[in-house]
This record gives sequence, C-alpha cells and structure tokens, in this order.
Amino acid sequence: MFFASDNAGPAHPAIMDALVRANDGYAMGYGADPIMAEVRQQIRDVFEAPEAAVYLVINGTSANSLLLATMCQPWQTIFCTDVAHIHEDECNAPEFYTQAKLTLVPSEAGKMTADALRAKIKAEETRGVHGPQRGPVSVTQVTEKGTVYSLDEIKALTDVARDHDLPTHLDGARFANALVALDCTPAEMTWKSGIDAVSFGGTKNGAMGVEACVIFDPKLAAEFEFRRKRGGHLLSKHRYLSAQMQAYLADELWLDLARKANARTAQLAQGLRTHNGAQMLFDPAANIIFFDMPRREHQRMLAAGAVYYVMSGDPDHGEPDEMLTARLVTDWSMTESSVNQFLSLLHG
Repeated sequence: MFFASDNAGPAHPAIMDALVRANDGYAMGYGADPIMAEVRQQIRDVFEAPEAAVYLVINGTSANSLLLATMCQPWQTIFCTDVAHIHEDECNAPEFYTQAKLTLVPSEAGKMTADALRAKIKAEETRGVHGPQRGPVSVTQVTEKGTVYSLDEIKALTDVARDHDLPTHLDGARFANALVALDCTPAEMTWKSGIDAVSFGGTKNGAMGVEACVIFDPKLAAEFEFRRKRGGHLLSKHRYLSAQMQAYLADELWLDLARKANARTAQLAQGLRTHNGAQMLFDPAANIIFFDMPRREHQRMLAAGAVYYVMSGDPDHGEPDEMLTARLVTDWSMTESSVNQFLSLLHG
C-alpha cells in the first residue's frame, strides 16, 4: 500500500535488462554511443518531428532547467503557475540555470487559464530596463494537482504566448500519463498545440533515471549542448541513459506503463467516492489524487501500513475531526490487489 510517489516505484524489468545489455564491452561516451543514434530517431518518430533536437539527462530538474535556460535570457522572467514543479520543488534550479526569475500565474485546480496568463504577461515590460522582460511560458502536464490540460487549453496558452512572441515549454515529467488520459498523440500535445520544447519524462514511469529534452527548433541545439555540458549534466557513460530510453520506447512500453498507473488511480478514485469521510479535491485525470479526510482516519490508515503524504497539518497531533489534505500517487507496478487492500482498510 505504497502511494507516496511514483518516484518510489521500481524500474521496469525491460529497463533493467537493457542496462545489462548496454554494459557489455566498450562504447563511445558523451552521447556518441550507437544506442543514442537510435533513440534520437525513435523520439523524432514518436513526436512526428524529423528535425527535432533530442538530448538525454538523468532527472526532471535538469531537463526543465536546461531547456528553460536555452529559451530564456537572464533579464527575462518565466511564466508558470503558483503550484508549478519548477516553482515548488526544484530548489530554485530553474532560476540558477537561467539567471532569470519566475512570475507566478494564479492557478485553478493546478492549471493556469489563458486570461490569467495574459494578465501576468501584460503586467511585465512596464518598467523598461528597471524590470524583468517577458520570457518563456512553462506548462506542467500532468499538473501538480493531478489534473490534465486539454489540447484546447494548451493551445489557448500557447496562443497567448505567441501573441507576445514568447516560447513555450512543457514540463512533461508525467507526459505519458497525460497522453493516455487525453488519448492523443505526442505531436498533438506538443508542437501541434504550439509547444516549442518538452521535458519528456521517463523516471516516474518505469525508468531508473532518464528524461529526454526535445527541442522542436533545431537552431537551439548547439546552445543546449553547451549548457548541458557547462551545467554538469552531460554523462560520460551516456549509453546507460540511451539504453533506458530505448527500452522505454520499444513496443510502446511507456504507454502501457502509464495506462497501468492511471487505471490504479481510477480504481482508487472510485473507492474514495463511496467513503463518507473522504472528499476528493480535484477530478483525477491521470495517476494522482488529492483528497481531504479527518485526522483520525489518516491516523488509522497510516498506523495500518498505508504509505502516503499528508500535505497539510500534522497527522499525529491535533483535533481528530480536523480535515487534512493528502495525496495518493500510483505507478506502473501498483497492483489491483494493493488498491483493494487500501480501500478495504479505508472502509473497514
């Protein structure tokens, strides 16, 4: 009953097998391994983007930070929601790598609206050299609240960015989960909707540790390469990143894993809806649920072995009936029986 994070789940056996195979003999380093050439083509095919620049890094923070640095000048500001991962969970790494600031757009259920984004953009470039200039827009998909932007919502945001000649970045740490939820193609969720670059996540969806930085404008490729090296994120034994991504994409494994994770969250959501004490805060579209429940119920569940984060308040101290917000996250390895065990305990 481990629902703390999809980062805590195991790597898929196919990923581990690929690493073992890649460990045989010698291979050129720094991305010159033959597997990377195949991965680059795989990703271009997946995104229907034959000219895209494709690079691998080990985690989502480096992917987001390096892409935004490539798209941004130090005197600019990056527009993102007030609950974006790049704001709440990356220890100012985007600011460190870009030397820019973040401008926070108010969110509704984890999303920013086109109107809210436009208002924040309009408020900048009003002080000449004394204030920040307008920079990239960063969209998180799946959002940090477990919601998913529709294609129309993404297009509305990128239209606002285009109106102001601003590039758009997609933080796709849970890209596959969102794609399965929308039942669309990677191209439709990215460049066909106006996205210029995407952090294509693998780590949260069955990889050991690999993310792809996909840049749809190849003119930015050289700058990204320099920034990746200067930032310390060009792995010498790069073949181990390449091998993971190759296995992740083979036979649509990445989509199958996301479907499994999403299905377990749907199962959880169905059970939570029938519990009188639990109240879901947002309609879960992918593999994350936020819900309120009395402290006494959290205490009971945690004492019985359920593992998840209580996001507001101390579950051990306070009024028993006080409602505390918690988060449940499922990964590809979560079983139907584990979810049933959790729900049986919840209703017990």
